Amino acid sequence: MVKRTVAWAPVCVGLTASLGLALGGCHSRPPLTPQEAEGKHLYQIRCAHCHEDNDQELKKIPPDLHGIFDRRTLLSGAPATDMAVRQIVFTGKGMMPAFAGRFTDEQMAALLAYLHTELR
Repeated sequence: MVKRTVAWAPVCVGLTASLGLALGGCHSRPPLTPQEAEGKHLYQIRCAHCHEDNDQELKKIPPDLHGIFDRRTLLSGAPATDMAVRQIVFTGKGMMPAFAGRFTDEQMAALLAYLHTELR
């Protein structure tokens, strides 16, 4: 059996150009906004330790937050909304400690904006 590889990038770019679309390829995403970038920084220093790296060796692994707003509900059953996520961050839930007083309103808005990017 002969394996064939296809270079899709030129096809995608050519198709995009021929349709008059300004997409930098089939799978490109716009860069993070300054607010989303700030949220990413906050996520990396305050959330990823548990929600991705589990570098604290927690027995119960916290939920994966990728695509959190793509679902109708959070694991707790609460609706997957900014308000529900904000409440959980500020008051804690289960093993998650409360982060009240550790985020300003601007920082929380940035964190939520980043969570809406599916953590890219």
